[in-house]
Amino acid sequence: MKKKAVILGASGLIGTSLLMQLLDSPDYTAVLVLVRKKLNREHPKLEQLVVDFDRLNDYGSEIQGNVVFCCLGTTKSKTPDVAQYRKIDYLYPLDAAAVAEANGASQYHLVSSMGANPNSSIFYSRTKGETERDLQSIPFKSIHIYRPSVLDGDREEHRPTEGLMIGLMRFLNPIMVGALRKYRSIKVEHVALAMLKMSLTTKEGVFIYPSDEIEKIATARFSDQKPSKEKPALL
Repeated sequence: MKKKAVILGASGLIGTSLLMQLLDSPDYTAVLVLVRKKLNREHPKLEQLVVDFDRLNDYGSEIQGNVVFCCLGTTKSKTPDVAQYRKIDYLYPLDAAAVAEANGASQYHLVSSMGANPNSSIFYSRTKGETERDLQSIPFKSIHIYRPSVLDGDREEHRPTEGLMIGLMRFLNPIMVGALRKYRSIKVEHVALAMLKMSLTTKEGVFIYPSDEIEKIATARFSDQKPSKEKPALL
């Protein structure tokens, strides 16, 4: 069955790659992106809906699709205000999930992060963990959660520290074996490809993918994909 995708965060690092892959995919006939301002991109499959993320319920009749991909995220340097940070990483993903599920969406794919834990003392990790936890209260047929390590990709903004980290990780990746594999950096294109691949499966339940498993899914033949099923403890 041909699918329609809904993407949040289509202008970000992973979201940009995912958007390109979905537009190229013969399995998707339409891709709806929720944006604050229109992307500088045109494509026959692409639909752009400019929204106020603080009032997503106002667009309920327009947020329709089979599969939702959430690539929203921010950083402390970009969003120093804690309340706004929580809106972007917690409130908006859950609000969109509730609206889309009510309109018939059956899958939700969330980009989270390594170390996500609702009990963490670190605000960033705790917020990601709370989003993962509370997403599971929305009755999608399947929820897929991706926890990538350091993202290897070209950002529009210049981040010297991240550039140094990516260079270091490229050097260290070959010697990070066994249990250390999940700490290897991962290309943004591979995270997006894993999301696309898993959206084409019919598996039901909650699935969580650490970084090394995301890499395995992205590089494996489609028939070889056997993701682990895992449900984090609910508080």
